Amino acid sequence: MSETEGTVNDPRIPPRHACVLRYALDHWAQETPDKTYVVFGDGTSWTYAEMRARTKARAASLQDLNVAQGDHVAAWLPNGAEALVTFYAVNYLGAVFVPINTAYVGTILEHVIDNCDAKLIVVHGSLLPRLHDIKLAALEQVVIVGPDGEAPASLQVSRFDDSSAKELRPLARPIEPWDTQAVVYTSGTTGPSKGVLMSYLHLFSNAGPETWDFVTGEDRFLINMPIFHIGGIGLPFVMLARGGSIALWENFKTDEFWDFVRKTDCTVAFLLGVMATFLLKEPASARDRKHRLRLALMVPLMESAAAFHTRFGVDIYTIFNMTEISSPIISKPNPTALGTCGTKRDGVDVRLVDENDCEVPVGTVGEMIIRADRPFAMMHGYLKNPEATARAWRNGWFHTGDAFRKDTEGNFFFVDRMKDAIRRRGENISSFEVEAEIMAHPDVQEAAAIGVPSPHGEDDVMAVVAPVAGRTINEAQLIDFLKVRLPYFMVPRYIRILPELPKTPTAKVQKVGLRADGITVDTWDREALSIEIKRENLR
Repeated sequence: MSETEGTVNDPRIPPRHACVLRYALDHWAQETPDKTYVVFGDGTSWTYAEMRARTKARAASLQDLNVAQGDHVAAWLPNGAEALVTFYAVNYLGAVFVPINTAYVGTILEHVIDNCDAKLIVVHGSLLPRLHDIKLAALEQVVIVGPDGEAPASLQVSRFDDSSAKELRPLARPIEPWDTQAVVYTSGTTGPSKGVLMSYLHLFSNAGPETWDFVTGEDRFLINMPIFHIGGIGLPFVMLARGGSIALWENFKTDEFWDFVRKTDCTVAFLLGVMATFLLKEPASARDRKHRLRLALMVPLMESAAAFHTRFGVDIYTIFNMTEISSPIISKPNPTALGTCGTKRDGVDVRLVDENDCEVPVGTVGEMIIRADRPFAMMHGYLKNPEATARAWRNGWFHTGDAFRKDTEGNFFFVDRMKDAIRRRGENISSFEVEAEIMAHPDVQEAAAIGVPSPHGEDDVMAVVAPVAGRTINEAQLIDFLKVRLPYFMVPRYIRILPELPKTPTAKVQKVGLRADGITVDTWDREALSIEIKRENLR
């Protein structure tokens, strides 16, 4: 049996060339060398043969920097060619790709660097100043891409040299489908962000040919989610598994969306609900149907889905997914059940349960728990966090922490988050991390971060705070304090000041009541005062 075929006789495990990045790239570069794999916004494109050549050259550069199979390599990069080729080169060596959110700063960044165990980090030059004045844990080397910048003196600094023809040293052993491919950080709810251990089988199962059978190798998938997001890391890989292609966009821009779709001939897109809303609010145009986009995944499914389908001629699907799982709930095209996430797909078991993991009756709200038939089709743990792993996988099922109900036809409907996370415009936000930074302000005695409904869908962040005795809290000054300590998407929109926060008998803050209160008459709104916190330009 060849290295690319695999070594197990189990129908649940595909051969290596179908699901392991190195062998899939080799396979398609040999079978369809001249087929386009990736198109960029500037009009340039790479064929499968070019993608493989660039990947091998970058992998050789990483080997020269002593990166070996199994090593963790951090990447702190915006979407673009450098991010894509670094991702593929790390995995081509059988090393583990660890993408970091480009908005991270301060203690949040410090935690991820400490947790990920990387000795080498690939950094966009504009981000280098944020590495100063934080603990760098095991980091020894930084490779700079893009603009120049000053790195911390403790790090060995270099740039990639992919131009020379270097020979790759052989792997210590074949890369297996169950090997760890990536560590993707997802926001914690009772502690710092957790690193999700993802195997090649996990990313393959997440949206592979058998999971999303409505996407084919003839499609071109628009990648507008950042590479540190499951949508940004997963979708390029699953199109590789199909022998399809992608169009890589730095980030979503409403007024440029359709022009980008037309220019790059995209046929499939992933739209967070708020993106679809923004597109629908644009003025109608005679060109609304002059494109090749045939379907879009809208997550969550918005009331505007039918209007989007009618106006743009695009079929709408929806799913429920998390970084830790693999798209267990998928809809049919253009679902009519308002608010549905879809029905259970083949290959997974899904239950809604009470606090004792006992199944609740149809129509009753319960926590969604999941397990998969295929080994390693879901996360195999949180990096260096066995306690959180055990809590999530108790009784042999993965506990999502999300409340759902199911109807008699098998449709699942998201109700609320049982865990204490906030979701703003596609970003999962840890209330713990927001609260920790708020509490660092000298005038704040206690704080609670909660999500309140946003007019654009999903949540906006509200901070409910109480002052230190004898002091007062100035809302605008608190925002100024936070905007250099938190990623832009975590900075609260709303601030409400109370003498003290409501508590349970065990002295825990009663967030349920705060959420029920919502946006009160005494709530301060920075957007009403035109105080905007914007994403940094990393070009």
